[in-house]
Amino acid sequence: MYLRRAISLLLAAAVVFVSLHFPIVSNAAAVSDLASAAILMCADSGDVLYEHNSHERRAIASITKIMTAVIALEQPVDKNVKFSLDMAAEGTSMYLKEGEVLTLTELTKGMMTVSGNDAANAIAVAVAGSKEKFSVLMNEKAKQLGMKDTHFVTPSGLDDEKHYSTAYDMSVLCRYAMNNPKFRDIVSQKSIRVSYVYPEGKTQLCINHNRLLSIYDDCVGIKTGYTSKAGRTLTSCAERNGIRLIAVTLNDRNDWNDHKSLYDYGFSCVERKSLTDDIKISLPTVGSEKDTVRIVPENECMVTSIKGSDESITERIYLPRFLYAPIKKGYAAGEVNYYKNGILIAHTRLLAGEKIDYDNSEE
Repeated sequence: MYLRRAISLLLAAAVVFVSLHFPIVSNAAAVSDLASAAILMCADSGDVLYEHNSHERRAIASITKIMTAVIALEQPVDKNVKFSLDMAAEGTSMYLKEGEVLTLTELTKGMMTVSGNDAANAIAVAVAGSKEKFSVLMNEKAKQLGMKDTHFVTPSGLDDEKHYSTAYDMSVLCRYAMNNPKFRDIVSQKSIRVSYVYPEGKTQLCINHNRLLSIYDDCVGIKTGYTSKAGRTLTSCAERNGIRLIAVTLNDRNDWNDHKSLYDYGFSCVERKSLTDDIKISLPTVGSEKDTVRIVPENECMVTSIKGSDESITERIYLPRFLYAPIKKGYAAGEVNYYKNGILIAHTRLLAGEKIDYDNSEE
């Protein structure tokens, strides 16, 4: 890694640009030939570590429910939903009964663990008024996230010719979803208890279909799927030593083993690097007992990088030209941002690392 630094001025602030260069590793065979499409991605950086037909549009089955869950959990109110017969669905189910009432969050728990199609329909109708109107919200969200080869028709993922996505697009969705703490908590659990509003006191134990949570120690989610058309679809997330990876396979009869192989490969070729280690700044002071004040980052900024790569990360430091005394230790003097391909990937404030008093020498 080497630094290329240039300094320019913006208004009254000094802006420092630094390019940090990291590696690019060639793809290595990581999955069996049973997967029609596959991808392995770094969750924080978006780097693709492995891909196979990752932009090929395919049926995706119940991993569709990730988008349904995202929309449900982002609603401003965790409203109560009364189940009606028009919300019923074929396939996997929570076996909800007419008149039962659950919140959106509790429905999401059942939908993401036992893959309840009835729960997905209930969420769609409660949020948008109908499954058709809910699909509009799904496609709007997909567009916002940059999922260019995706079109949703159903909230559950039941087969439809116009319902499709790609391994790449689903990895983008997984990255986004796993940043939601409530979502992350739900999909990481091997089993979860769903509480009903009505009948009062009723609970339901839901066993997560994602067997990878039990057979791969680092797995922290996400969702399984299957239809006769889509075959076995699987999205998952694994985390080790602060590194989070996301894997997606479509139409893969060997998905459990393939995801394990992808993660074993991925964790072997990436590492965590500190971006803030090299920040050593002293700002001039005015009217103080010392000529300068030491500036330190409030938090350490880390990035997951591919071992031996030559990728570029830009550091931008924003600070005033000088500080007036007195200066308290911990005073927020500025900030540092880190960008990759123009996208902000890390940020922290820059603080005074010491207390500086007035210069009283002439009094």
